[in-house]
Amino acid sequence: MISLKTSQEQDKMRTAGFLVADVLKLMRELVRPGVTTMVLDKRADELIARAGATPAFRGYRVPGVPVPFPGTICASINCEVVHGIPSEMRVLQEGDILSVDVGVYVDGFCGDAACTYPVGEVSPLRRKLLEVTERSLMKGLAAVIPGATVGDVGHSVEACVKSEGFGLVRDYAGHGIGKKMHEPPQVPNYGKPGSGVMLKPGMTFCVEPMVMTGGEAVKSLKDGWTVVTVDGSDAAHFEHTILVTQEGYEIFTPWQE
Repeated sequence: MISLKTSQEQDKMRTAGFLVADVLKLMRELVRPGVTTMVLDKRADELIARAGATPAFRGYRVPGVPVPFPGTICASINCEVVHGIPSEMRVLQEGDILSVDVGVYVDGFCGDAACTYPVGEVSPLRRKLLEVTERSLMKGLAAVIPGATVGDVGHSVEACVKSEGFGLVRDYAGHGIGKKMHEPPQVPNYGKPGSGVMLKPGMTFCVEPMVMTGGEAVKSLKDGWTVVTVDGSDAAHFEHTILVTQEGYEIFTPWQE
Protein backbone atom coordinates (compact mmCIF):
# COMPACT_ATOMS: atom_id res chain seq x y z
CA MET A 1 0.00 0.00 0.00
CA ILE A 2 1.26 3.48 -0.87
CA SER A 3 1.47 5.73 2.18
CA LEU A 4 0.83 9.48 2.06
CA LYS A 5 3.16 11.15 4.52
CA THR A 6 1.88 13.53 7.21
CA SER A 7 3.56 16.90 7.73
CA GLN A 8 5.47 15.47 10.71
CA GLU A 9 6.65 12.51 8.66
CA GLN A 10 7.65 14.84 5.83
CA ASP A 11 9.78 16.83 8.27
CA LYS A 12 11.61 13.67 9.35
CA MET A 13 12.20 12.66 5.75
CA ARG A 14 13.40 16.15 4.92
CA THR A 15 15.97 15.90 7.73
CA ALA A 16 17.13 12.50 6.45
CA GLY A 17 17.30 13.81 2.89
CA PHE A 18 19.38 16.83 3.82
CA LEU A 19 21.87 14.56 5.57
CA VAL A 20 22.11 12.40 2.44
CA ALA A 21 22.77 15.57 0.44
CA ASP A 22 25.52 16.56 2.88
CA VAL A 23 27.18 13.17 2.39
CA LEU A 24 27.08 13.52 -1.39
CA LYS A 25 28.48 17.07 -1.19
CA LEU A 26 31.34 15.69 0.95
CA MET A 27 31.96 12.98 -1.64
CA ARG A 28 32.24 15.68 -4.33
CA GLU A 29 35.01 17.31 -2.28
CA LEU A 30 36.86 14.05 -1.65
CA VAL A 31 36.70 12.32 -5.02
CA ARG A 32 40.09 12.66 -6.74
CA PRO A 33 42.79 10.40 -8.23
CA GLY A 34 44.54 8.22 -5.66
CA VAL A 35 41.66 8.00 -3.18
CA THR A 36 40.26 4.57 -2.35
CA THR A 37 36.55 3.90 -2.23
CA MET A 38 37.01 2.63 1.33
CA VAL A 39 38.27 6.06 2.40
CA LEU A 40 35.11 7.57 0.94
CA ASP A 41 33.00 5.00 2.77
CA LYS A 42 34.66 5.74 6.11
CA ARG A 43 34.23 9.50 5.71
CA ALA A 44 30.56 9.04 4.83
CA ASP A 45 30.09 6.79 7.85
CA GLU A 46 31.72 9.36 10.14
CA LEU A 47 29.44 12.15 8.91
CA ILE A 48 26.33 10.01 9.35
CA ALA A 49 27.40 8.95 12.85
CA ARG A 50 28.05 12.56 13.92
CA ALA A 51 24.49 13.39 12.90
CA GLY A 52 23.13 10.58 15.08
CA ALA A 53 21.77 8.77 12.04
CA THR A 54 22.04 5.20 10.77
CA PRO A 55 23.36 4.06 7.36
CA ALA A 56 20.54 2.46 5.40
CA PHE A 57 22.74 0.29 3.18
CA ARG A 58 25.13 -1.32 5.65
CA GLY A 59 23.76 -4.74 6.57
CA TYR A 60 21.02 -4.57 3.94
CA ARG A 61 19.92 -7.96 2.67
CA VAL A 62 18.24 -9.08 -0.54
CA PRO A 63 16.86 -12.53 -1.40
CA GLY A 64 19.38 -14.80 -3.09
CA VAL A 65 22.46 -12.91 -1.87
CA PRO A 66 23.91 -14.65 1.20
CA VAL A 67 26.08 -11.75 2.38
CA PRO A 68 24.54 -8.46 3.56
CA PHE A 69 25.86 -5.29 1.96
CA PRO A 70 29.03 -4.35 3.87
CA GLY A 71 29.36 -0.65 3.08
CA THR A 72 27.82 2.65 4.09
CA ILE A 73 27.89 3.81 0.46
CA CYS A 74 27.67 2.04 -2.86
CA ALA A 75 30.76 3.02 -4.88
CA SER A 76 30.57 2.01 -8.55
CA ILE A 77 33.38 2.79 -11.01
CA ASN A 78 33.08 3.17 -14.81
CA CYS A 79 31.21 0.07 -16.13
CA GLU A 80 29.77 -0.65 -12.67
CA VAL A 81 26.15 0.47 -12.70
CA VAL A 82 25.22 0.24 -9.03
CA HIS A 83 25.92 -1.54 -5.71
CA GLY A 84 29.71 -1.43 -5.97
CA ILE A 85 31.31 -2.48 -2.67
CA PRO A 86 33.81 -0.03 -1.11
CA SER A 87 37.33 -1.45 -0.87
CA GLU A 88 40.87 -0.46 0.03
CA MET A 89 41.86 -2.11 -3.25
CA ARG A 90 39.74 0.20 -5.41
CA VAL A 91 41.90 3.25 -6.07
CA LEU A 92 40.37 6.01 -8.19
CA GLN A 93 42.31 6.83 -11.35
CA GLU A 94 42.45 10.03 -13.40
CA GLY A 95 39.65 9.89 -15.95
CA ASP A 96 37.39 7.47 -14.03
CA ILE A 97 33.78 8.17 -13.20
CA LEU A 98 32.44 7.14 -9.78
CA SER A 99 28.79 6.64 -8.86
CA VAL A 100 28.03 7.03 -5.14
CA ASP A 101 24.66 5.95 -3.75
CA VAL A 102 23.85 6.57 -0.08
CA GLY A 103 20.88 6.17 2.24
CA VAL A 104 20.30 7.06 5.89
CA TYR A 105 17.67 6.62 8.56
CA VAL A 106 16.82 9.55 10.83
CA ASP A 107 14.15 9.15 13.49
CA GLY A 108 12.71 6.14 11.73
CA PHE A 109 12.52 7.59 8.21
CA CYS A 110 14.80 7.13 5.22
CA GLY A 111 16.47 9.37 2.65
CA ASP A 112 18.25 8.06 -0.46
CA ALA A 113 20.13 9.68 -3.33
CA ALA A 114 23.02 9.16 -5.76
CA CYS A 115 25.50 11.14 -7.85
CA THR A 116 28.16 10.27 -10.38
CA TYR A 117 31.42 12.22 -10.16
CA PRO A 118 34.26 12.76 -12.63
CA VAL A 119 37.66 11.81 -11.24
CA GLY A 120 39.93 14.58 -12.47
CA GLU A 121 39.62 15.24 -16.20
CA VAL A 122 37.35 12.76 -17.99
CA SER A 123 36.74 12.05 -21.67
CA PRO A 124 34.12 14.04 -23.60
CA LEU A 125 31.92 10.93 -23.80
CA ARG A 126 32.02 10.40 -20.05
CA ARG A 127 31.32 14.08 -19.46
CA LYS A 128 28.31 13.86 -21.77
CA LEU A 129 27.09 10.70 -20.02
CA LEU A 130 27.05 12.50 -16.69
CA GLU A 131 25.29 15.53 -18.15
CA VAL A 132 22.60 13.49 -19.92
CA THR A 133 21.94 11.26 -16.90
CA GLU A 134 21.51 14.21 -14.54
CA ARG A 135 19.36 16.01 -17.11
CA SER A 136 17.16 12.93 -17.50
CA LEU A 137 16.62 12.92 -13.73
CA MET A 138 15.44 16.51 -13.82
CA LYS A 139 13.21 15.81 -16.83
CA GLY A 140 11.60 13.02 -14.84
CA LEU A 141 11.06 15.27 -11.85
CA ALA A 142 9.53 17.96 -14.06
CA ALA A 143 6.74 15.50 -14.88
CA VAL A 144 5.78 15.18 -11.19
CA ILE A 145 2.49 16.94 -10.49
CA PRO A 146 -0.66 15.69 -8.75
CA GLY A 147 -2.73 13.74 -11.25
CA ALA A 148 0.27 12.69 -13.34
CA THR A 149 1.43 9.06 -13.25
CA VAL A 150 4.64 7.12 -12.74
CA GLY A 151 4.41 6.36 -16.47
CA ASP A 152 4.68 10.08 -17.19
CA VAL A 153 7.83 10.26 -15.05
CA GLY A 154 9.42 7.22 -16.69
CA HIS A 155 8.51 8.38 -20.18
CA SER A 156 10.20 11.74 -19.56
CA VAL A 157 13.40 10.05 -18.37
CA GLU A 158 13.42 7.59 -21.26
CA ALA A 159 12.77 10.22 -23.93
CA CYS A 160 15.71 12.30 -22.71
CA VAL A 161 18.11 9.34 -22.61
CA LYS A 162 17.10 7.78 -25.92
CA SER A 163 17.29 11.13 -27.75
CA GLU A 164 21.03 11.12 -26.97
CA GLY A 165 21.53 7.54 -28.19
CA PHE A 166 22.40 6.15 -24.75
CA GLY A 167 21.19 2.96 -23.08
CA LEU A 168 18.86 2.87 -20.08
CA VAL A 169 18.93 0.34 -17.26
CA ARG A 170 15.53 -1.36 -17.18
CA ASP A 171 16.23 -4.03 -14.57
CA TYR A 172 16.31 -1.52 -11.71
CA ALA A 173 13.85 1.24 -10.88
CA GLY A 174 13.09 4.13 -8.60
CA HIS A 175 10.88 3.36 -5.61
CA GLY A 176 8.67 4.66 -2.89
CA ILE A 177 10.44 5.51 0.35
CA GLY A 178 9.51 6.33 3.92
CA LYS A 179 9.78 4.13 7.01
CA LYS A 180 11.46 1.63 4.69
CA MET A 181 14.02 2.33 2.00
CA HIS A 182 11.95 0.47 -0.59
CA GLU A 183 8.19 0.98 -0.53
CA PRO A 184 5.48 1.04 -3.21
CA PRO A 185 5.26 2.26 -5.89
CA GLN A 186 7.99 1.21 -8.29
CA VAL A 187 9.06 4.13 -10.49
CA PRO A 188 10.67 2.74 -13.67
CA ASN A 189 12.87 4.96 -15.84
CA TYR A 190 10.68 4.20 -18.84
CA GLY A 191 6.95 4.06 -19.46
CA LYS A 192 3.90 5.22 -21.35
CA PRO A 193 2.32 8.60 -20.61
CA GLY A 194 -0.75 8.24 -18.42
CA SER A 195 0.09 4.69 -17.31
CA GLY A 196 0.69 3.35 -13.84
CA VAL A 197 0.03 4.74 -10.38
CA MET A 198 -1.42 8.24 -10.17
CA LEU A 199 0.63 10.75 -8.16
CA LYS A 200 -0.96 12.37 -5.12
CA PRO A 201 0.26 15.02 -2.66
CA GLY A 202 2.05 13.39 0.25
CA MET A 203 3.62 10.61 -1.80
CA THR A 204 7.40 10.26 -1.41
CA PHE A 205 9.57 8.36 -3.82
CA CYS A 206 12.96 8.20 -5.51
CA VAL A 207 13.64 8.82 -9.18
CA GLU A 208 17.00 7.35 -10.21
CA PRO A 209 18.05 7.04 -13.86
CA MET A 210 20.92 4.64 -14.56
CA VAL A 211 22.28 5.31 -18.03
CA MET A 212 24.95 3.63 -20.17
CA THR A 213 26.94 4.69 -23.21
CA GLY A 214 26.41 1.23 -24.75
CA GLY A 215 23.85 -1.55 -24.63
CA GLU A 216 21.20 -2.01 -21.98
CA ALA A 217 22.11 -5.49 -20.71
CA VAL A 218 23.50 -5.74 -17.17
CA LYS A 219 24.69 -8.56 -14.92
CA SER A 220 25.72 -9.11 -11.31
CA LEU A 221 29.27 -10.07 -10.37
CA LYS A 222 30.20 -13.03 -8.19
CA ASP A 223 30.10 -10.87 -5.04
CA GLY A 224 26.30 -10.89 -5.47
CA TRP A 225 26.03 -7.11 -5.29
CA THR A 226 27.99 -5.26 -7.97
CA VAL A 227 25.97 -4.74 -11.15
CA VAL A 228 27.95 -4.06 -14.35
CA THR A 229 27.19 -3.47 -18.01
CA VAL A 230 27.52 -6.66 -20.04
CA ASP A 231 29.38 -4.92 -22.87
CA GLY A 232 31.76 -3.04 -20.56
CA SER A 233 30.38 0.38 -21.47
CA ASP A 234 30.32 3.19 -18.91
CA ALA A 235 27.35 3.85 -16.62
CA ALA A 236 26.15 6.82 -14.59
CA HIS A 237 23.56 7.09 -11.81
CA PHE A 238 21.76 10.13 -10.38
CA GLU A 239 18.94 10.03 -7.82
CA HIS A 240 16.76 12.27 -5.67
CA THR A 241 14.19 11.57 -2.96
CA ILE A 242 11.16 13.79 -3.56
CA LEU A 243 7.78 14.70 -2.10
CA VAL A 244 4.72 15.24 -4.30
CA THR A 245 3.22 18.61 -3.30
CA GLN A 246 0.00 20.38 -4.25
CA GLU A 247 1.90 22.32 -6.92
CA GLY A 248 4.46 19.77 -8.08
CA TYR A 249 7.37 18.35 -6.10
CA GLU A 250 9.96 19.13 -3.43
CA ILE A 251 13.47 17.67 -3.52
CA PHE A 252 14.41 16.24 -0.11
CA THR A 253 18.03 15.52 -1.14
CA PRO A 254 19.42 18.83 -2.54
CA TRP A 255 22.94 17.68 -3.47
CA GLN A 256 23.23 19.82 -6.59
CA GLU A 257 25.50 22.86 -6.51
